[in-house]
Amino acid sequence: MKELFNKWTSISLVKRILCGLIIGVILGLVCPKATGIAILGDVFVGALKAIAPILVFFLVISSLCSGGKSHSGVIKTVIILYMLSTFMAALIAVISSTLFPVTLTLAEAATDTAAPQGIVEVLQSLLMNIVSNPVNSLANANYIGILSWAVLLGIAFRAAGDATKKMLQDISSGISKVVTWIINFAPFGILGLVFNTVSTNGLDIFTEYGKLLAVLVGSMLFIYFVTNPILVYWCIRQNPYPLIFKCLKRSAITAFFTRSSAANIPINMEVCQEMGLDKDTYSVTIPLGATINMDGAAITITVMTLATAHTLGISVDIPTAIILSILATLSACGASGVAGGSLLLIPMACSLFGIPNDVAMQVVGVGFIIGVVQDSVETALNSSSDLLLSASAEFREWRKQGKKIVF
Repeated sequence: MKELFNKWTSISLVKRILCGLIIGVILGLVCPKATGIAILGDVFVGALKAIAPILVFFLVISSLCSGGKSHSGVIKTVIILYMLSTFMAALIAVISSTLFPVTLTLAEAATDTAAPQGIVEVLQSLLMNIVSNPVNSLANANYIGILSWAVLLGIAFRAAGDATKKMLQDISSGISKVVTWIINFAPFGILGLVFNTVSTNGLDIFTEYGKLLAVLVGSMLFIYFVTNPILVYWCIRQNPYPLIFKCLKRSAITAFFTRSSAANIPINMEVCQEMGLDKDTYSVTIPLGATINMDGAAITITVMTLATAHTLGISVDIPTAIILSILATLSACGASGVAGGSLLLIPMACSLFGIPNDVAMQVVGVGFIIGVVQDSVETALNSSSDLLLSASAEFREWRKQGKKIVF
């Protein structure tokens, strides 16, 4: 059994995932009623979501209580990159929607959940998540709360004895080992997720609302392959595309099918470790990115809002478009603290143009219809950008110190 496992792990993870992807598509088309296959995907995503909060909590505590060197410079750079990237995403979405205006055939809203009524409500939700009960934060995967309590406990445990610190490090290492085991079964999980998508929706989902999807996906790809490389080059001063494609290959593929930034946190951390990045830094920046680095969410909010304005014949001037970009940026950062994510922030952005809530919620319904594609690409962009920008910020420090940057 051990020999079989070693042979399995000796094959490149990317090759194994691609095999699972192809088999999942074939099974979804050939035998769509074999619904038991989808359980593989549910188990894989469930395992990642279950282990990620505990991993983040103990990694951060362990890193801080050991009293290592300060990493505030790198973390500050990462936060700046996150916010700048998200704002640029909103601006690109405005430009795309202006160049390629989309009108919608409105559907009934597919949710009964109330949308937030303003940016104050979003920010209030974000702040309340910071002071949420730590046990509830772990149970509900509230990463803002997990990070805030882990930082406080990590600093507090600096006064603890060496035995306690060693215990925390051992717990952290043990959880990391479990993550490695789970990730090795990613091909089976991807197989189940792809099967479920294809068997449920067929390939027709890729043609419905084609123009809207083209603007959404095109904007997201532009961010990943044009604006993000500019930010990466500013950090590393060399060809950014090898790092771009590494993050795409190792992070975006799994994020696309899991459709969960939280589930992708362990995978991003695994890649950071492989690249030799500092655990004390990426144990903070990766989960933080899963909360506030929301390029895809900013694009979704902006494009869907402007599509609604175009449908209703509302003209959008440049100052209003800029205000919408700022609103989308701040809203996207708080998206994880709002039930329903980016789609339920659309009515708030629509209110900027005086669009009634009942119309805006119909647009949310359209969002759920195209969500199979939109949410997958959005998550792939968000999560792989967490990895990309975290790595770039640390490589920037390496460059300043004269260290060789190896991807």
